[in-house]
Amino acid sequence: MSAASHLNDKQQEAMKYTQGPLLVLAGAGSGKTSVITQKIAYLVKQCRIPAHRITAMTFTNKAAREMKERVAKLLSREDAKGLSVSTFHTFGLNLLRLELKHTPLKNNFSILDSDDCKRILMDLMQRDNLSGAESKELIAKAMKKISDWKNDLIVPEQAHSTCETVEDVQFAHLYQLYERNLRAYNAVDFDDLIVLPTRLLQENAEVRDKWQNRTRYLLVDEYQDTNTAQYILVKLLVGVMGQFTAVGDDDQSIYAWRGAKPENMALLKEDFPNLKVIKLEQNYRSTSRILKAANAVIENNPHIFDKKLWSDKGHGEVIRIITCRNDDDESERVVKDLMTHKLMNGKNWKDYAVLYRGNFQARVLETQLRQMQIPYKLSGGQSFFARAEIKDVMSYLRLIINPEDDSAFLRIINTPKRAIGPVTLEKLGLFSQENHLSLLAAAADQRLSMVIPKKAASQLHEFADFITTFTRELLDDDEPVPKVRQMMNEAGYIDYIREQAATPAQEKTKLDNIESLFSSIQNLLNRTEDVDEKNIESVIRKLVLLDMLEQQQEEEDTDKVNLLTLHAAKGLEFPFVYIMGLEEELLPHKNSIAADTIEEERRLMYVGITRARQGLTLTLAEQRKNGGQMKQMTPSRFLDELPQDELEWLGRKKKLAGNVDPKEQAQQYLANLKALLKK
Repeated sequence: MSAASHLNDKQQEAMKYTQGPLLVLAGAGSGKTSVITQKIAYLVKQCRIPAHRITAMTFTNKAAREMKERVAKLLSREDAKGLSVSTFHTFGLNLLRLELKHTPLKNNFSILDSDDCKRILMDLMQRDNLSGAESKELIAKAMKKISDWKNDLIVPEQAHSTCETVEDVQFAHLYQLYERNLRAYNAVDFDDLIVLPTRLLQENAEVRDKWQNRTRYLLVDEYQDTNTAQYILVKLLVGVMGQFTAVGDDDQSIYAWRGAKPENMALLKEDFPNLKVIKLEQNYRSTSRILKAANAVIENNPHIFDKKLWSDKGHGEVIRIITCRNDDDESERVVKDLMTHKLMNGKNWKDYAVLYRGNFQARVLETQLRQMQIPYKLSGGQSFFARAEIKDVMSYLRLIINPEDDSAFLRIINTPKRAIGPVTLEKLGLFSQENHLSLLAAAADQRLSMVIPKKAASQLHEFADFITTFTRELLDDDEPVPKVRQMMNEAGYIDYIREQAATPAQEKTKLDNIESLFSSIQNLLNRTEDVDEKNIESVIRKLVLLDMLEQQQEEEDTDKVNLLTLHAAKGLEFPFVYIMGLEEELLPHKNSIAADTIEEERRLMYVGITRARQGLTLTLAEQRKNGGQMKQMTPSRFLDELPQDELEWLGRKKKLAGNVDPKEQAQQYLANLKALLKK
C-alpha cells in the first residue's frame, strides 16, 4: 500500500493535478506537508520530471528540513538527485552565487545580520549629522522602512516619490546611502537575498529563460506569508506556463508586520485566470469542539475563499476559560492547573504548551515554573548567540580564525569606538576591492596611507597589528581561554561594556554572558577527545555552527513544558494548550486596535486555538501590572466570538453552577496521587 493511498480524496486531487496553476487552500492541521511531499514524488515517478528540475520553497529551515526528510522516504537517492527544497532566502542565495557575474557583487560577499545593518545606518546618520542617530527606535523605524521599500521592489531612486512625511524623505536619503555602503562593503542584507535575484530575473531575459527552463515545476508552501518580492520571484520562475502548486491558508497569515500580504492569494486568481483551487478542510489534529471554536472566531474576518474545518476526532473536552485576579495569579493558576492535569492524567510535560501574545508574559510564568521545579523550554525569546555582546566577542574570534571574514571586521572595527569613521571605512572598502584584499589585509597594507589620512591609516594599522598578534598567540596556545580574556580586555571591550550599560544590572548580565561564552570555549576544549581538534580554531568553528544550529535545537525531544509566543507556535501542535492574556490591548494588541488591524490579531487567535489537539484553556486577568501600576483590564472581544455553549467559565466571572468545587477537586487530586503511589 503506497503512502499516497493514505491521502483523502481532496489531498489526492491536489497531488495529481498538474495541468496548470493550482492553489491548495490548506486549513490548520489538514496535512499540507504530506500533499507537497507526495506531490514531489508523484511528479518524479508518474510525470517523469527529473528531480533537479523541481523546486520547492518554504519559509523556515525547519520546514525545509522536514520536507526533505519526508521526500527522502518516498524517493530513491538516485531519483531525488538535484531536488531543490529550501527556504526562499537560501534559494535566492544560491541563485546569486550561480549568477554572480550578472550582479553587482563579487566573490566572498558577506551577508549582514540586522545588527550589522543597524550599525551602518547609525554611522550614516552620524556622518550626515542627522538628528536621532542615537535613537534605537528611529534606527529600527528606518530599517523597517528600507526593508519595506526593498520588499516592494522600490529602488532608492524611486523611494523619494513614495514619501508622505518629512521622516520618510530622511529615510529615502538614508536608503540611498545605505545601498551604496552595502555595495562598497561587497555585502548584502537579508532582504537582498530575495530582492536581488528577483530584479535580476526581471531585468535579464537570458538569466530569466535559463531559470524558467530549469524550473519545470515549482511548489510553494505557506503562500500566505509571501511579500511582494517573493510573489514576483515566483511569477518570474514559473513564467506563462504556470506549472506550480501554491499551498497556503489566508486564515493563518500573521506576518503583515514583516511585509507578508495575504492578498497575494487573491492576486493569483488575477494573474493566472485558469487557477484551480482545492480546499483541504478535514483536520487531523483537533477535536470537533476546538475546531468549532476556531471556525466561530475566524468567521468574523472577511474572506476571499471560504472554508470550514472539520474532524472525525470526536467532540472532545469542553473549552475552559479561567478568570484571574491579576497577572501573578494567572501564572500561578496556569502552573497549578497544568501540574494537576498532568498528575491526574499521567501525561508528559512536553504534552503542554503555554502560548501568549508578548514575550514579557513569560517572565512571571518562568518564575512560577522554576519555583515548582517544572522543566520548561522557552521558544521565540532571544537566543544566547543573538545577544550583542556575544556577537561582538564571537566576531573578534571569527576574524582570528578567518582573516577574510569582512562582516566580522566591520562589526568590531568600531566596537569599542576607534575614531575610524564611515568615510574611512568606505575608502578602505574600495582600496580592498581594487587590490583584491580582505578588509583586514587592506588595513595592514602600508600603501593605505596614500589614499586615506595618516591618522586614520595608523589607527587601522594598529588594529590589524592587534588582531595579527593575538592570532599568532592564540593559535599557538594550549590554554587559549586566558588569552581570549586578555584580548577582550586589551581591546578595551570590557571597559566599553561597563561604560555602555544603562544600569548595574545590565552590566552584570552582559559580563556574565561573556563569562558563559568563555566557559563554553573551555568546556568544548576539555570535552574534545581528538588532539587535532583541541585548538581554538576548531572550537570557534563549532561555536559558529552552534549559533547556526541553535535555532534547530528545538528538535530535541526533551520532556519539558513548551512556552512560546503565538507567532512562534505557528506550524506546531500540542495535546494541551493554554492561551494566556485574553484581554483587550493584549490580544488583540493595543497597536492593532489603534491601527485598525484587528483581522490579523483574530488570525493569531485562530492559530493559537488550532494548535490544540485535545484540551484548550484560555486565561485572562482582571488587573495587570503596567509600568509599576496595576491596570484594570477588559476581557478580549475574541471571548465573545467563541461558541458560548462549548465553554466552561471558571474563576470569578460568569461562574456556572455546574463548576467543580475546589474542595472536591483537591480530594480527587489526593485520591489520584495515592493511586499513583500505590502503583
